Amino acid sequence: MYTNLPAPLQPLVRCARHAFAATLVALCMSSCASTAPGFGEKGYTEQGKASYYARKFQGRTMANGEKYRRGKLTAAHKELPFGTKVKVTNTQTRKTVKVEITDRGPFVRGRIIDLSEAAARRVGMLDAGVAPVKMKVVKAAKGR
Repeated sequence: MYTNLPAPLQPLVRCARHAFAATLVALCMSSCASTAPGFGEKGYTEQGKASYYARKFQGRTMANGEKYRRGKLTAAHKELPFGTKVKVTNTQTRKTVKVEITDRGPFVRGRIIDLSEAAARRVGMLDAGVAPVKMKVVKAAKGR
């Protein structure tokens, strides 16, 4: 097969061909690797600003039909399915909280999530009212 090459170089050429083939296989496999998680799936992330519900909303009916309780770890998101569990990290304080999506909102440009008062307290944003956050889905809603 390698008759044109001197005998000492033939094993080197075979080795180079095997290395090239292995590299090609590795490249093909890496391009087939899964992409970023889809919307609402475990691992899906968003970054933006968070706000929290005012006390006047205590006891009012949320979009999922339940009453809002400021002491529960809940949140509102514009589109994530009800029951989705997300981890919210205040990027200034690095404090985190896990909440369940139970309502729709916020409806203010640039805001990605409205937290309950208890959740806002855990991430250290009660005084500020609005804080930069990273939100990550930790458990997709049932039936998804």
